[in-house]
Amino acid sequence: MIREAAVEDAARIAEIEVNSSRYAYKDIVSDECLYKDLSVENRISVYEYWISQKRFELYVNEDPDTGTIKGMMGIGMCEDEDKDNAFELHFIYVDPGYVRAGTGTEMLKFFEEKGRERGCSEYVIWVLEENGMGRNFYEKQNYHSDGKDKIFKRWNKREIRYVRSVQE
Repeated sequence: MIREAAVEDAARIAEIEVNSSRYAYKDIVSDECLYKDLSVENRISVYEYWISQKRFELYVNEDPDTGTIKGMMGIGMCEDEDKDNAFELHFIYVDPGYVRAGTGTEMLKFFEEKGRERGCSEYVIWVLEENGMGRNFYEKQNYHSDGKDKIFKRWNKREIRYVRSVQE
C-alpha cells in the first residue's frame, strides 16, 4: 500500500535512505560519504522538514499486514528548465530487504499514475551514471537516457537523465 508520508515516518524514511544508499552505492560512493557523512540521525530532521513543509510529495510503501515501511519516494513536477510538462521522480529508496520483491516497481507505477493524473507528457528520473542496478531497473521500465547530465553535488558524482513519454 502506498500512502502519503507523515512526520512520524521520518525516522523510518531516513533509515531506508541510509541503508539503501549504502547497499546501492557501495562501489560508487566513498565509504566516508556513506558511513561518516550520511547518517540516520542527520537525515531524520531533513525528512521531518520536507514532510511538514511539503518540499516534495513524499510517499511510503507500507506493508498493509505488518505496517512495515518497505520503501519511500519523493515526486513532483520536474524542475529542469527544458521540461515544462514533465513529472519527476526526485528520489526513490527501497529497504535492501525488499529489493527485487516488486516494491520499487509498485512505487514507480504509482509515480507514473500521479503524473498522468496531472496531465504531464513525460516522466523524468535522474540516476547516478555508475548506478548500474538503478539504470537497469529503469531501462526495463522503458526509460532511456536523453543525453543530459549533471553533477550530484552531495557526492560529486555524475547523474544522467532518464525520460519516458507518458504515452509509452
